[in-house]
Amino acid sequence: MSSGDIERFVADVQAGKTAKNEKIGPRKRIIVKGGPGAARKVVRDVSAVFSFAKRSEIVERNPVENAAVRKTDGQKTRFLTLEEVGRLGSALDELEQDGTNVKAINIARLWALTGCRRNEIAGLKWDEVDFENGMLILEDSKTGRSMRPLGAAALTLLQQVERTERSDFVFPADTGEGHFQGTKTPWARAIKKAELPGVTPHTLRHTIGSTAISTGEAMALTGAILGHSNPRSTAIYAHIQHEPSRKAANRVSKKIAAALSPKATTTGPLTTEDQKLLQALKSRFAKGDTSSRKLGEAIAALLEQSPATLVNSDAA
Repeated sequence: MSSGDIERFVADVQAGKTAKNEKIGPRKRIIVKGGPGAARKVVRDVSAVFSFAKRSEIVERNPVENAAVRKTDGQKTRFLTLEEVGRLGSALDELEQDGTNVKAINIARLWALTGCRRNEIAGLKWDEVDFENGMLILEDSKTGRSMRPLGAAALTLLQQVERTERSDFVFPADTGEGHFQGTKTPWARAIKKAELPGVTPHTLRHTIGSTAISTGEAMALTGAILGHSNPRSTAIYAHIQHEPSRKAANRVSKKIAAALSPKATTTGPLTTEDQKLLQALKSRFAKGDTSSRKLGEAIAALLEQSPATLVNSDAA
């Protein structure tokens, strides 16, 4: 099948040539109307089939990619401002205090901090989390195997999640096997409390993308953060090392984290060099005047909180 075949087929669907109203049994009828909306849906569905076939090495190319057809609804992409992210963060904090399942709360926070798709976080497994390199290595994402750089805030949150021996999932189901799937009601309550009607978990993915661009990150690094696999995008960042993309993820998620929890922003573990420097400063300040001693005490408290250090957002 060629791109031309796709274009002709989509034109027929849009013109209503594939419309059908056929009775197939008692009280059963197939109604296909066609039109522009149906044509765009056909494009997305056919593209998804060919993308799967390409990943499975059944076909060599996806003819939809080069077809001159409209692939989107042309609607404005919704994303949150940092002020709206702050309202969402406050709503999640309130729900957690009210006893809402903490798994649902932390899944929502990770949606905001990573830009990952809904089930990429809900169904995340521990062996897909690379703490050493600050990465998620997703074996079965929408686009196949995908590597996503993580910011310090997301890493710290994951480090604080309690592991259970009975499950490989970061957020296991409360009963039975599989991963936790009880996010629907808590999410609905959160967006209602935050006064964000119509906002979905995928909105947070758009929010990471828009925040990255507005922060000045290159399109290539933004694509790496979101795990885009379109060949035209992949060609740009295929040879970029993971370290720059991880640093970009940290810069972007730091802004989201600050808005999500304005009272405190979590950073990653202190390095050995950081700890040696703070130890030296603590010893020096302990010998000074009252102000110096108080500063030394503050540094000592900071060292005690490592590896998950909390830094006041005003100071950050």
